[in-house]
Amino acid sequence: METFLDAIQEGRLFELPENDKTRALQFLAHVIEAFPETPAGTDVVGLVLKREETANTGLGKGWACPHARVPYEGDLMCVIGWSPAGIDYQAFDGQPVSLIVMHVVPNNQRSRYLKEISLLAKALSTYPDVGKVKEAKNLDDVRLYLLDMIESARKAATPDVRARMITLQTKPAGLIQTLPEISNLIIEPASIIAGPDLKPIILAQNPTLIEYLEKIPDLVEKLEKDGLYQDGGWRVLKRSVSVYQKGRVVYDCLAIKIIAGTFNNMPS
Repeated sequence: METFLDAIQEGRLFELPENDKTRALQFLAHVIEAFPETPAGTDVVGLVLKREETANTGLGKGWACPHARVPYEGDLMCVIGWSPAGIDYQAFDGQPVSLIVMHVVPNNQRSRYLKEISLLAKALSTYPDVGKVKEAKNLDDVRLYLLDMIESARKAATPDVRARMITLQTKPAGLIQTLPEISNLIIEPASIIAGPDLKPIILAQNPTLIEYLEKIPDLVEKLEKDGLYQDGGWRVLKRSVSVYQKGRVVYDCLAIKIIAGTFNNMPS
């Protein structure tokens, strides 16, 4: 469960903005696509959704573990998404999914990925409080729940992973809770108002993002055609569209940006 630990320690655990299965998977996949380690043009979204069409990746007990096998070599990585309300995932046990662990699996990491999933499945089958994730009120609760589950599964891990688990578990609770939820990820909501003969109006709290979006001449066309726009470090995702009179349209979006290098500045 080493990549699982990495995701917790490096701030790749966050609350999902959507309770719809497809949108939740798209969101997590877009986050992976925004990683500096992911080669440009890698369609993680398409790979994940195609895999999900062939086999449901629900593990049961409120967990799901989708993945994308990518045609390059690199590190095995994952992101973890938490849904407070639960997602109708059509899992075999019928339970809503509270936690989605999404892996990106390079060619040279397939064996390691299978070991990781095997350890996770074993942890879910043996952890006595697996259902307590439904009681979580915030990301701090989720993080502590996950760390407790890892401690419960520690004896089944390899010696090097076990040592990392012990190190992480023995950190003071206050330090664990103050780890940033998304240490290297900026997520900004934005609304874009467009219409005939109307210059797009950007509504957001981040002035840098507003300035960036206002300079994109084909922003609305890209959102309408592809559902996203990416250039200059920001990835803008269209979540929903509302149509009003006189042809005016409001695009509800999320803007995602990865800040490279912050992993190395995490507390240890």
